[in-house]
Amino acid sequence: MIRQRTTALSLAFVSLALVALSSCSTEAQSAPAGDGGASELPATIPMSGLPGSTPSATTLTPADATSASTTSRPTTTLAPTTTLDPTTTLAPTTTLAPNVEVVGAFPQPIEAVGSRSGEATKILQMRLAQLGFWNAGADGQYGLTTTQAVMAFQKYLGLDATGKVDETTAAWITGFPERARGTADSGTLVEIDKARQLLFVVVDGKTVWTLNTSTGSEKPYEAVNKNEPDKVEKGDAVTPNGLWKTNRERPDGWWEGDLGEIYRPKYFRGGIAIHGMTSVPNYPASHGCVRVSVPAMDFLWESGLVPLHTTVWVHS
Repeated sequence: MIRQRTTALSLAFVSLALVALSSCSTEAQSAPAGDGGASELPATIPMSGLPGSTPSATTLTPADATSASTTSRPTTTLAPTTTLDPTTTLAPTTTLAPNVEVVGAFPQPIEAVGSRSGEATKILQMRLAQLGFWNAGADGQYGLTTTQAVMAFQKYLGLDATGKVDETTAAWITGFPERARGTADSGTLVEIDKARQLLFVVVDGKTVWTLNTSTGSEKPYEAVNKNEPDKVEKGDAVTPNGLWKTNRERPDGWWEGDLGEIYRPKYFRGGIAIHGMTSVPNYPASHGCVRVSVPAMDFLWESGLVPLHTTVWVHS
């Protein structure tokens, strides 16, 4: 079931588009230290949202695309002909929230590629980036970052988060009209939505990227300390809710945390960090840290989007 948070605008545009398709360390008492290029594109493909580009600069223009303008202004209004169903019409004065960025439906159907590589996957990768779901680039290879981006999209829409593109996922990727966004609509921060297991990078109130994440399992644990083998760590695997700030970091490679190796961590509360991990499933699985994929962590470092003292908002 699609989450209730999907706006009326999203449902309106998606309805039209679908018709057109015709088909880490836990938060223990002692706070231990650690948890365990786009290719050349066809002229019809919009570049907005691709890695390294400005996400809000381009509007779809092909004649067969759903008409919508990309804007950051809260005064943008919907056309009076946009309808939710045959009997309901949105008023011409309906305004968008200031953090909404409309990109419109894609001008061609996204294929249900499953997890296959190829030209159709290259188009999929570009579309996911346009919708704000980070991946490593449109190379046509259905690898780790594409799987993670698809999983993030599925979580965002409340679909079965398999990481594979079936017919339902393909239809939603084709027709969904907006870039993904978190709850925050002001400030510059990292937002961790534990309910949906998503990480949002927010800059000046706009969500610029959305990543799959896995937070604390919220189950009790007991494990031998990797740095002090005669010590046993016990606690509850909880990623603590609240407003925090990144306060220390380790820039290069893998580090041996008390509960296992973690990649390029950015700590925000005791031993709790955002860090790279080889396994980022579609459910909470960490000892309390916030996992993203290793390539995604490299991107966060290289982009400079999460410097020291960045606000981290964790909520359920």
